[in-house]
Amino acid sequence: MTKERKEIEEKYKWDLTTIFATDEAWEAELADLMSEVEKAKELAGHLLDSAKSFLDISETQLGLSRRIEKLYVYASMKNDQDTRVAVYQEFQAKATALYSLFSQAFSFYEPEFLKITDEQLTAFMEEEPALKQYAFQLEKLLSNRDHVLSQEVEEVLAATSEVFEAPSETFSLLDNASIRFPEIADEEGHLVPLSHGNYISFMESSNREVREEAYEAMYSTYEQFQHTYAKTLQSNVKVNNLQARLRNYNSARHAALSHNFVPEAVYDTLVSAVNKHLPLLHRYIDLRKKLLGIDDLKMYDMYTPLSSTDYKFTYEDSLKKAADTLTIFGDDYSKKVDQAFAEHWIDVHENEGKRSGAYSGGAYDTNAFMLLNWQDTLDNLYTLIHETGHSMHSMYTRENQPYVYGHYPIFLAEIASTTNENLLTEKLLSEVEDDKVRFAILNHYLDGFRGTVFRQTQFAEFEHAMYQADQEGQVLTADFLSNLYAGINEKYYGLSAEDNYFIQFEWARIPHFYYNYYVFQYATGFAAASALSDKIVNGSPEDKEKYLDYLKAGSSDYPLEVMKKAGVDMTKEDYLNDAFKVFEARLTELEALVEKGVHL
Repeated sequence: MTKERKEIEEKYKWDLTTIFATDEAWEAELADLMSEVEKAKELAGHLLDSAKSFLDISETQLGLSRRIEKLYVYASMKNDQDTRVAVYQEFQAKATALYSLFSQAFSFYEPEFLKITDEQLTAFMEEEPALKQYAFQLEKLLSNRDHVLSQEVEEVLAATSEVFEAPSETFSLLDNASIRFPEIADEEGHLVPLSHGNYISFMESSNREVREEAYEAMYSTYEQFQHTYAKTLQSNVKVNNLQARLRNYNSARHAALSHNFVPEAVYDTLVSAVNKHLPLLHRYIDLRKKLLGIDDLKMYDMYTPLSSTDYKFTYEDSLKKAADTLTIFGDDYSKKVDQAFAEHWIDVHENEGKRSGAYSGGAYDTNAFMLLNWQDTLDNLYTLIHETGHSMHSMYTRENQPYVYGHYPIFLAEIASTTNENLLTEKLLSEVEDDKVRFAILNHYLDGFRGTVFRQTQFAEFEHAMYQADQEGQVLTADFLSNLYAGINEKYYGLSAEDNYFIQFEWARIPHFYYNYYVFQYATGFAAASALSDKIVNGSPEDKEKYLDYLKAGSSDYPLEVMKKAGVDMTKEDYLNDAFKVFEARLTELEALVEKGVHL
């Protein structure tokens, strides 16, 4: 039975009082920021009056953004810990509204700045040397010239930002606070409520009837609400396509990737490389079929471990294993890990109303918090070390960059987290002596690769096809989305759509489809992390230093350049092919263990 939040021990809860000591302090900051944002409206029309004016207004904008970010993070995390609490729903709504007002107040900034001449900018830099630290940020803004609209239109778009968030927020409320799944029988025959948090545990069950019941209970619920989910997703797609069109981008994908200065070819290269290597996935699925002894393999058989070895970790054991693994980066990194683990940065256990999944969050002036929904599984150990990778990336960036560059681009985000996962795999494989435990680790790695590289690219194919369909005038009905998803799923897994009826509704439960071309970066990140982890384990001390420099870079350079300095060229297919070589080598090793009878 899932506990209420008040029943969770305090040591397993994050401490958000380090952001604001009380809700009243948050409300006081909100009131002050509302006043400051209102005053900022008077700055319009004066950005280029002088070098001093340009510097002052730029720093006012950044200063308010920094404070609002902290305000929003508190509200958002308070809401995430129990999405049913009305006061924090209200806090998040007010913080979102403030962001909208801030955007409106400074909607003049880019249109006014883009009127600057090269000569005027050079003169301003010489007159106010403090502007030089913003040179790269201004370079990026100038490159955006074709996509910034008139001040009047920018004001309108800023005013609509809160409305444009409605599809995503509606999905979140429906999926986390409103939807209820039925009870199912666990392995002991006890009826327990199915939830987002325990679903994967049921899917990993060795009892096929339990897996099937959990799978059908989950997706029949989504089938029941498919038309509502289709409407929220369609609305979100339309919002992003509309914004892209208004800003003179070719597509929502073009807009999303341009924001991170990533060419669309990187996306297409990923999809192409993964499709070329689908036979490897089919080979792994054939092995899964053989080991499970199932002739009619179904999608609900994809998650159960092929090993019967009980290789589980408690939360406390996982903290120790993660910390031990990450000592490879040296003392400074380890001190940061110890701080995160010891100082209530992590919200550990599932409770009623808590946001599903896991993430690393926070603001420039807060701790790099982590949200988990803990289960004692090997997979959750990987989740912990994954989110710790994000949090360490955040810490290094914030300590080494000014606020203007104190956030890393999304494209780089998944690389640090997945490097940690790969290092954990290397650590576990280097320590293991028992072939059955080795089998379990290899199985986990292959499943992780399948879930990250293959599955996230599958999502990326679906996402892009969905956006293209909307651009072409196709109505994204539940039937259309389900048929599209079923066809792509069949191609990836080689399992017929007809025999796997419920998988067609999986699109409805994926929150990342509301993140606007985010998912492909899990796959590129995993592949890049494979290359980096190899350098960290087998390379020179300089390779580790280059990796730490990547963590420190934030957004102080273009993301592809940051990665090149770290030693990975993501404009080429090589890093993807190298990742598939690792997958194939470990698949071959697993097959060899099977031939030895290790799985029996």
